[in-house]
Amino acid sequence: MRDLPRGKLYGVTQTSETAAEVPEDSEPAARRRRRVHRAWFVAAVTFVTIIGAAAFRSLPGLLIDPLHQEYGWSRGTIGAAVSVNLALYGLTAPFAAALMDRFGIRRVVAAALTVIAIGSGVTVWMTTAWQLLLCWGLLVGLGSGSMALAFAATVTNRWFTTRRGLVTGILTAASASGQLIFLPLLARIVDRYDWRPAAVTVALAALVVVPFVWILLRDHPADVGLRPYGAKEFVPKPEPVPGAARRAVAVLFSAARTGPFWLLAGSFAICGASTNGLVQTHFVPAAHDHDMPITAAASLLAVIGVFDVIGTVASGWFTDRFESRRLLAVYYALRGISLLFLPLLLAPDVHPPMVFFIVFYGLDWVATVPPTLALCREHYGEDSAIVFGWVLAAHQVGAALVAFLGGVARDAFGSYDVVWVASGALCAAAALMVLVIRRRAAVTPALAA
Repeated sequence: MRDLPRGKLYGVTQTSETAAEVPEDSEPAARRRRRVHRAWFVAAVTFVTIIGAAAFRSLPGLLIDPLHQEYGWSRGTIGAAVSVNLALYGLTAPFAAALMDRFGIRRVVAAALTVIAIGSGVTVWMTTAWQLLLCWGLLVGLGSGSMALAFAATVTNRWFTTRRGLVTGILTAASASGQLIFLPLLARIVDRYDWRPAAVTVALAALVVVPFVWILLRDHPADVGLRPYGAKEFVPKPEPVPGAARRAVAVLFSAARTGPFWLLAGSFAICGASTNGLVQTHFVPAAHDHDMPITAAASLLAVIGVFDVIGTVASGWFTDRFESRRLLAVYYALRGISLLFLPLLLAPDVHPPMVFFIVFYGLDWVATVPPTLALCREHYGEDSAIVFGWVLAAHQVGAALVAFLGGVARDAFGSYDVVWVASGALCAAAALMVLVIRRRAAVTPALAA
């Protein structure tokens, strides 16, 4: 009698030996091969979530001129609010990654989207500059920071053991897809009606995503009895990690004692300065300075979003096959060259050289993310998501500085030319920084318990 089957799993009889080896909720290998792995559905929900959250990131560059005209605030003052937003977007990320380890992905992301909606919606009643700093800078910055790329890194690390570079590229491209979807719409709303309906649109877009996150997203493959995609063994769900803030700070202190961290953080700060801080924030007003209509300039940014998707997914594919350091060096060098030519291309009309710049720059926009995350994973192992959160914080600090200094430069010099040239030179420095990072054959153990 002791040799009789002890139970069945999806119609497959298990002996006492196999029952001890196979998790109760896991599927047999043959059926797993016939089905699309649940990890891809989680990645799809994450993609849609980031698209919804990306709506608010499309708006700041469109608000500079309307707020300047309505309230008389200087571009530096408006840029300061965008700067706070960008800085908090980065500084919140490592704590959000730790909070996801403590409370789960669903709860953190749903709360973040709600905060984004509140911050964007309340701006329609603001009358003074400090309220812009509070709503768009503080609230939206905190909410967006919890929806930063550390979210994509956490999902990728938990649900995938292979194809991580590709998945990272796809999830990173979601921000560009959101920009592609919402930027022309928001520009048309601002141009035809006012900036307030655009702010309400952003708030509603964030709220619409919340039910999808709560119903469809799962924190870990073990929640549904599956192995991570590509894993050979079942991985139990880890216990919640208490002390999220303490852990995030401890990981920072440990990583800060290593050279690769500073090289990654410094190069990624330049990445943020030359993308979110510069082009995303100041391209539309810079083009408008050359008498290009706002809707045309916003459409060009949307086209950047199209090619950003292609470039980022391709970068993820390259990251799975080529050395990350060399990829980053090429990306930064090409970006710097393109920025040096931009002052010569701005004109009232959209002409072929400008279209070429948009396509070229779009392919490189966030192509840096998959290889940067791969280097974090290579050097910092289990803590790579939190380390990447701190590297992303440097990215956003760089973006925040240029968002502010770009507005100051425009007020002081009457144009953005000096900012484009300086950013191009910084990209050349970033290319050299990533080449200095030493290769590591194996990942390190966790930096902090």
